[in-house]
Amino acid sequence: MTALLEVEGLVKHFVAERSLFGRPTAHVRAVDGVSFTVEAGKTLALVGESGCGKSTVSRLVLRLIEPDAGRIRFEGRDLGTLNAEQLRAFRRDAQLIFQDPYASLNPRMTVSQILTEPLALHNLVPAADRRERVEELLRLVGLEPRFARRYPHEFSGGQRQRIAIARALAVEPKLIICDEPVSALDVSIRSQILNLLRDLQDRLKLAYIFVSHDLAVVKHIADRVAVMNLGTIVETADAQALFAAPRHPYSRALLSAIPVPKPRARRSRIVLEGELPSALNPPSGCRFHTRCPYVIARCRSEVPQLREDGTGYATACHRTGELPGAEAIVPSDGGFSPTLEKLVAAFNAAEASGQPGVISQGTEA
Repeated sequence: MTALLEVEGLVKHFVAERSLFGRPTAHVRAVDGVSFTVEAGKTLALVGESGCGKSTVSRLVLRLIEPDAGRIRFEGRDLGTLNAEQLRAFRRDAQLIFQDPYASLNPRMTVSQILTEPLALHNLVPAADRRERVEELLRLVGLEPRFARRYPHEFSGGQRQRIAIARALAVEPKLIICDEPVSALDVSIRSQILNLLRDLQDRLKLAYIFVSHDLAVVKHIADRVAVMNLGTIVETADAQALFAAPRHPYSRALLSAIPVPKPRARRSRIVLEGELPSALNPPSGCRFHTRCPYVIARCRSEVPQLREDGTGYATACHRTGELPGAEAIVPSDGGFSPTLEKLVAAFNAAEASGQPGVISQGTEA
């Protein structure tokens, strides 16, 4: 299948300090040689600790900020060569859902105005038909058309995020970047929003880049997962394969940190020691070597390359074939966390009812 989005060697360094004469003297290496692809109708999850560069990558893909190096191709077009008019057209095909539903909506605009704005900017719907389109969008995300006259402060967090999703859908995009879209919501509302996103993907054949640090959420929405550490991708694989048997020590540490809601479950815990390196001055060699429990001398001097094994699984580690199995880290019964348990129950309940992602009005907190 031809990739919808191809990212190759993406680099972005931010100036952290300048000399007396204005010359840059220090840089934060936010993104350092990131490459991945996203297929149409599929979800790629970018996961990792806060500050690893996930959100920066998402903004680079949309050209909200300009990369220092690398190439981004969307449907075969190099986004770096687009002029202002072409970039405007691309923004119709790629949209962004922000993390905070309380800050991403203009409090002075009604829902109708919020949803009408992208229609007017891209001249998609005649003015006489925009009210009907707004009502259609609200129904699509499980809200009643009468809500169009209300302001954002009159809604709950989950309802605001539904409005933000409707705004992204207004221009009929092919790719939506979801930047921590449920992290500001409580668990019950998360499941509703995730059900909605999954249902919309099935119906509209959308592709997602799903940015998150919550592996319980990622496990149920992603087709592929890319694990980031200090601006680089250290592991990428199909979601099912990575969660079943992670190969990189960093990925294993992330999974082992998730609590299991079964007191008698036997499971090893990887406790990372040492200082967390800074993107301002990342360590030489493997950037994870200062905290890696399997570090050897080679790790401190030689940068490991992201190598694929022929099955679509790629790992950047010198000792991939030497590490012990991951069976002791990943619970055999599939349980991961209380959050995951609740999400699974919510997913199953929604599928049984035949209405994933849709809620009855007045019941959402």
